[in-house]
Amino acid sequence: MNRQQRHNSGGFALAEPNNQRLDLRQRDIVNHAISVQASRNTMSAIEYLKAQDIHPDVIERVLLEPERRRGTLHH
Repeated sequence: MNRQQRHNSGGFALAEPNNQRLDLRQRDIVNHAISVQASRNTMSAIEYLKAQDIHPDVIERVLLEPERRRGTLHH
């Protein structure tokens, strides 16, 4: 990101939509919720994510729009 882009974004680098997640804890929580959704139901997964303080936009994206999920990290 060049200086002008940084200035226009308030000095913060904006994440590219295709970047891999850096927050491993949140990744694990979301992956667990996806498993809960598959084995139980969507409401159970939503309630789990809410209890873990996952942002509502993330909840909507990962549970209701699976084609928009980020790729998984393999370790």
